[in-house]
Amino acid sequence: MGTAVTPAIVDAHHHVWDLAVRDQDWITGPELAPIRRTFTVDDLAPHARAAGVVATVLVQTVTVAEETPEFLALAADSDLIAGVVGWTDLTRPDVAEALAALVELPGGKHLVGIRHQVQSDPDPQWLLRADVRRGLAAVADAGLVYDLVVRPDQLPLCAEAAARLPHVSFVLDHLGKPPIASGALEPWATSLRVLASLPNTTAKLSGLVTEADWATWTPSDLRPYTDTALEALGPGRLMFGSDWPVSGLAAPYGHVVDAAHEMTAELSDAERTEVFAGTARRVYGLSDQGRGL
Repeated sequence: MGTAVTPAIVDAHHHVWDLAVRDQDWITGPELAPIRRTFTVDDLAPHARAAGVVATVLVQTVTVAEETPEFLALAADSDLIAGVVGWTDLTRPDVAEALAALVELPGGKHLVGIRHQVQSDPDPQWLLRADVRRGLAAVADAGLVYDLVVRPDQLPLCAEAAARLPHVSFVLDHLGKPPIASGALEPWATSLRVLASLPNTTAKLSGLVTEADWATWTPSDLRPYTDTALEALGPGRLMFGSDWPVSGLAAPYGHVVDAAHEMTAELSDAERTEVFAGTARRVYGLSDQGRGL
């Protein structure tokens, strides 16, 4: 078992939103009512610092072009946000030019990836469309990675896309949302292993507490899923993310970090450093200027 050394942490997945700027139309119903308010970087900062987080990756929330420039501007003014995973329409003919324009914006150097809400896209074959594959290739050509936010049943689609585009770096958010509340491992585990067999894939230990029972979960509920991911990908292809503030539905920020520490307690110091910082820094190419990296 590893020692108790705690690495400086990169939170590779969190969000912010301002309801005065635009609605988050996915926050509906009484269950999500606790997060139907504005969340800012200033709200996150004290929780992150208390948990040993020195840098973060801010991730897209809605399919709105204006959000990405706003996030880049936030990163430019923040000593916490080291990278931004934004959104642009990958199907547009001029996608390469659109990505280049984002990089030229204030804070554009912090753009590290692109994401689309594949989990809710009406086209079940979206990832395999010719226009999308061309867009994904443009993402790679721009030196960016592509984040996958998908349901467990979409993991085979992700594996096919990654196999067809070996030069694109794919990052699986939330381990593909395994069915933790039900306790079922299959077919999620098999699908994850197939995706993990492709060298251009990595994944995030993020968003797991909200896939468990929000009221009763314990780290032991998460362990079969994190153990599967560690076996399939190894620490060098996994990165920690909080999924704040969505994770607040099931646990405070510090509890999410503590659970991740417990899930990785048997790793060596070097392996834990990979999960909590090294993988994110390497995959996203995070700059250490002005940040505690």
